[in-house]
Amino acid sequence: MRGLRIVLLLLLVLLGWLQYRLWFGNGGQREVEALQRQVQRQTRDNAGLQQRNDALAAEVEDLKSGEAAVEERARNELGMIRPGETFYRVVEPEPAPAQEPAGAAEAPEPAP
Repeated sequence: MRGLRIVLLLLLVLLGWLQYRLWFGNGGQREVEALQRQVQRQTRDNAGLQQRNDALAAEVEDLKSGEAAVEERARNELGMIRPGETFYRVVEPEPAPAQEPAGAAEAPEPAP
């Protein structure tokens, strides 16, 4: 009977030690969850970068294949025009700053 109690006690200690390692030890549940979050975040970042790469590849292909893309960039970024064209720049007027009511600037500050 005494031997059975010792074996049972050893099994309980072993079970407790294994549970501790499962939840808190190296490679445990918390570490696995942290790694899963990191993988999800990296997957999102990779998807965004892949879209950017695809857009850049399409732009490179446009620039290689036709003159229209080169002309568009020259017009937009460099302000170039063809001979015989007239360039007009439309400047939007800046909105007037909002004026405060006459008595608002003279209102006394409340005492602390």
